[in-house]
Amino acid sequence: MRAVVQRVKRARVTVEGQEVGAIGPGLLVFLGVGQGDDGDDVAYLADKVANLRIFADNEGKMNLSVRDVGGEVLAVSQFTLYGDCRKGRRPSFTAAAPPELARELYRQFVAALAAYGIRVATGQFQADMLVALENDGPVTMLLDSERLF
Repeated sequence: MRAVVQRVKRARVTVEGQEVGAIGPGLLVFLGVGQGDDGDDVAYLADKVANLRIFADNEGKMNLSVRDVGGEVLAVSQFTLYGDCRKGRRPSFTAAAPPELARELYRQFVAALAAYGIRVATGQFQADMLVALENDGPVTMLLDSERLF
């Protein structure tokens, strides 16, 4: 399971002109589910996102988590995080999980974050989404449950 985590002032997702999810200050998380991912991957990434210390404390050091600052999370499913561009010019997505598994693990990820007491908004699974964000910093982190990054 992979995630691109961006610290944001605000973020929102629209589908066909309708807003489906929006947050104020917090984290925008693009989540990709890979072949073989399971509940352990969900638990690892949810814990990492909930407790990642990338918000500034009173001394300006990245020392606080989204939980510490009372921030929100916008979780957006993004299978293209498993795009393999090493050969040719067209990405291969064979490492991405099939939609049924990806949908279930995405739902589990959202529920796991909510269990930490975080307000979580979502995109719409398998939809053509427009994501607007105001990146704060900018701060962008890459996470992988296989600890590849």
